[in-house]
Amino acid sequence: MGERGYVVHEGCDHVFFVGFLGAGKSTLARNLGRMFHRAYLDTDRLVERLECKSVNDIFAQDGEQAFRLGEERALRHLAARKSLLVSCGGGIVERQECCQLMHEMGTIVWLDGSLDDSLRQIQHPERRPDLGTLEHAKALYEHRRPLYEREADITIDIRDKTFEQVATEAGGLLWERGLL
Repeated sequence: MGERGYVVHEGCDHVFFVGFLGAGKSTLARNLGRMFHRAYLDTDRLVERLECKSVNDIFAQDGEQAFRLGEERALRHLAARKSLLVSCGGGIVERQECCQLMHEMGTIVWLDGSLDDSLRQIQHPERRPDLGTLEHAKALYEHRRPLYEREADITIDIRDKTFEQVATEAGGLLWERGLL
């Protein structure tokens, strides 16, 4: 404990929110950031800034692999910062290098939901270049689910819960562990 009872964190102590498309990672990071006075960011937006292109343009012009390498570069940019709440793109777990970087820099929180819930939450599917057809989305979900499970330090089941319930549960778990 530091002065006046504040928790003093040493080194990099980010919280990385992972999960399938539409799981609410960005909204959760933003809202917890506001509630707990922590900076938050979205890896997709950071990749866009670093590459000077939209996610869709990167996928269309350079391919998914280039985007995944951009995610790794984005994560490396976070190493010098402290205490960020980071919303990660749904496919960040595709590259082991990204998973290793997240583990080195903090805690990975998996928002575990159903495919149907995710698809209902996606308001702009045209902005999700890796979503594709329903069959592709199902295959992608089945492929990524064990990757999220393997990498998660904390799992929050978001099925049949309101956003407020998820935020309360996430905030409580992270607070109890000294991560907020």
